[in-house]
Amino acid sequence: MEKRYNIKENEARAFLRQVKTSPQKLGLLARQIAGLPVAKALEQLQFSAKRVAEEVRKLLLSAIANAENNYKLDADKLIVKEAYVGKALVLRRFHARARGRGAGIKKPFANMTIIVAAPPAEAKAEKAAKPAAAKKAPAAKKTTKEAK
Repeated sequence: MEKRYNIKENEARAFLRQVKTSPQKLGLLARQIAGLPVAKALEQLQFSAKRVAEEVRKLLLSAIANAENNYKLDADKLIVKEAYVGKALVLRRFHARARGRGAGIKKPFANMTIIVAAPPAEAKAEKAAKPAAAKKAPAAKKTTKEAK
């Protein structure tokens, strides 16, 4: 059964809106934590030198809390399934230059979404049983002499 926003039963998400940084800079942190277990991702963000790392860390803690409280998932087994970034508004300012000219300055904002997931137990059991059944003895090849 699918839930809202195309997330599954074993997933939870959290949003961070209007962060005062560019999507490119925030995307570096998103790629850094995507696919990691939540404990390791929190550790990466805690010791990151990036200015917005603390805000992303709070977002990840919020996603973990959503998983525990709203979806009854075990926080110790969660992994960061997806972390992606989108553009938000861009403030346009100008900087006065020589001879009455002006140069444009863009002050971008970004949005971020983190989806955490618990690995499904029944999917692991199926994967473990499937390779054993799939292994078959290789068929003997017939040479041209045997075929005649």
